[in-house]
Amino acid sequence: MTTEISTGVYLTHLLRAWGVDTVFGIPGVHTIELYRGLAGSGIRHVTPRHEQGAGFMADGYARASGRPGVCFIISGPGMTNILTAMGQAYGDSVPMLVISTVNAHGRMGSGEGWLHELPDQQATVA
Repeated sequence: MTTEISTGVYLTHLLRAWGVDTVFGIPGVHTIELYRGLAGSGIRHVTPRHEQGAGFMADGYARASGRPGVCFIISGPGMTNILTAMGQAYGDSVPMLVISTVNAHGRMGSGEGWLHELPDQQATVA
């Protein structure tokens, strides 16, 4: 009998193995597997009221601790909301890791109105 592990669970265990002890973000329909992985991982979760807040919290955490600030963000509006904080961290060379979900392949950029669809999320961040 094999035990399957989701990508989200695997990712949270990998983060813990790399010493991540805190993650900032807002649970959402697209990030549910990431949040399932937090249970039992020992990683503390801090929930802001807005994705931009998650980004600035991660920035502050990184500046105070010297360790990367990590965020779990939903695709589309979650990613566009965190861009200001990401830009600030990038401009000041503050280590931040933003883990975002995306819509399923074939839905991204389809223009069909899928939940949180963003035509080219990677280009938006670059």
